[in-house]
Amino acid sequence: MADAQTSAQIPVTVLTGYLGAGKTTLLNRILSENHGKRYAVIVNEFGEIGIDNDLIVESDEEIYEMNNGCICCTVRGDLIRTVEGLMRRPGRFDAILVETTGLADPVPVAQTFFMDDDVRSKTKLDAVVALVDAKHLPLRLKDSKEAEDQIAFADVIVLNKTDLVTPEELAKVEDLIRAINPTARVHKTSRSAVELSAVLDRGAFDLKRAVENDPHFLDADDHDHHDHDHDHDHHHDHGPSDIHDVTVNSISLRGGEMDPKKFFPWIEKITQAEGPNILRLKGIIALKDDPDRYVVQGVHMIIEGDHQRPWKDGEKHESRLVFIGRNLDADRLKRTFEACQAA
Repeated sequence: MADAQTSAQIPVTVLTGYLGAGKTTLLNRILSENHGKRYAVIVNEFGEIGIDNDLIVESDEEIYEMNNGCICCTVRGDLIRTVEGLMRRPGRFDAILVETTGLADPVPVAQTFFMDDDVRSKTKLDAVVALVDAKHLPLRLKDSKEAEDQIAFADVIVLNKTDLVTPEELAKVEDLIRAINPTARVHKTSRSAVELSAVLDRGAFDLKRAVENDPHFLDADDHDHHDHDHDHDHHHDHGPSDIHDVTVNSISLRGGEMDPKKFFPWIEKITQAEGPNILRLKGIIALKDDPDRYVVQGVHMIIEGDHQRPWKDGEKHESRLVFIGRNLDADRLKRTFEACQAA
């Protein structure tokens, strides 16, 4: 039943990124390239006069423009109504693209697809894709909380305009991104010329699918992890001169099998108490006497989990949990997480 429902749900890709990062360029490529899919596009404007809609290439796609407010607050109701309207026109399109204003926080946009029951039953958030300007990111992180949140919340990051920086500058920008979000897939490009298969139909927000495709999805770095202690706060992995005014940190926790009578009350308490500071959480949990891996993910105070698949023969029964957020107490999280381990 669940599989049938999932297959019937329309995938939604949220395109985010700070002003000038290249969102419209990427959107135009999606609308003009011959990929055989039909997209309904929801474009958000900030202000009463719509501009972005006029910058989008002429196409046969259906474009829906929302303005008079930021998509992450006053327009959320409009987003729900627009999506519900689209759902009443089955067969007209294969997927939905939501392009947010460069000043938008993508978290409430994603929440919309979880909080409204009607929208949730008919759509499935496929991925949050953030475009990042390689040239200007260090400056953006100094003056914009939104730029940092966009990176922190992304499933896929398109590091754009790499032709405008030196290899050394690019390496520093990558370090900044990894310090904020160690789990996102990063694609380096210029002029938004990323392979569309890297950003569309990714199933990246579906954590169960992501960890099935990549067992190291929750690992913080792309190198061998066995010789490193990952129970730490990645915000402090880099020198302060590299991080500028970054306020988001990621905390990676590892443990053994968990006692479900301790773990579930613990994570519910953490998300209720720290919800406003938690941008994302995702984890694979080994529950004592449970033959299946348990996958959990959350946005602020919204958390959901499900069994994924049986543990394979010889597979280490370990629990891994990643928090991305602000003002999170890494030592307390580590201590209380470890206290949930089965005896």
